[in-house]
Amino acid sequence: MINLSLIGIGTGNPNHVTMEAIKAMNAADLILIPLKGEDKADLAGLRLEICRSFVTNPATRIASFDLPVRDPATSDYLTRVNDWHDEIAAVWAASIHANLPSGAGNVAFLVWGDPSLYDSTLRIAERLNRQMPLHLNVIPGITAIQALCAAHCIPLNDLAAPVIITTGRQLREKGWQEGAETMVVMLDSGGAYGEIDPVGLNIWWGAYVGMPNQVLISGPLTSTAETIRVQRANARAEHGWIMDIYLMRRTVR
Repeated sequence: MINLSLIGIGTGNPNHVTMEAIKAMNAADLILIPLKGEDKADLAGLRLEICRSFVTNPATRIASFDLPVRDPATSDYLTRVNDWHDEIAAVWAASIHANLPSGAGNVAFLVWGDPSLYDSTLRIAERLNRQMPLHLNVIPGITAIQALCAAHCIPLNDLAAPVIITTGRQLREKGWQEGAETMVVMLDSGGAYGEIDPVGLNIWWGAYVGMPNQVLISGPLTSTAETIRVQRANARAEHGWIMDIYLMRRTVR
């Protein structure tokens, strides 16, 4: 039996790692680190830095694996992602078998933010469970939403008002959702905020939130959209990757 722990590690700041996460990391026989290509080598490096900071158990082994990429030839988005998740689960299984040939032990994955919020690790674990018996454990982490609100010193919601959490793709396809006061947008490949009517909206944007290279911009969407676009492009060019998130709120009702 494999005991699989999905450990939320926050947004990359070691100070965001909880005591529960540290305990789970040190209980692992194996921690698997995904490699996402040379342009995202910093992501693997941050995971390794967290391991160096907190893993004190000499028996805990750390191993890496190459993460498959989505096939751009598959036109349908959901099919493309589901096929990709199948491939990742197969790579997980191969990595676990290679490092724990007995088929038993404690395995951990370090997950950005929280494994339950706009992250596919739990769906991949479900696929893995079809290939080998698993006992699953989830350690919650600080989300990018929490880190963004803290960095800007704002509450997530307006008084007695709901919040919609969505993605850049959904914002492009559906626009501002009717009746929404606040929308948080994650997983935006860039610029979805620029494809909606900006009048009466404020935006709080952040990249690498909670990390030393954090970038924050806020203000009326009408006057900040272009500034965000330029800053985002510059940051991506400098680091080779970017993780950003933003919150938009109506100012005119």
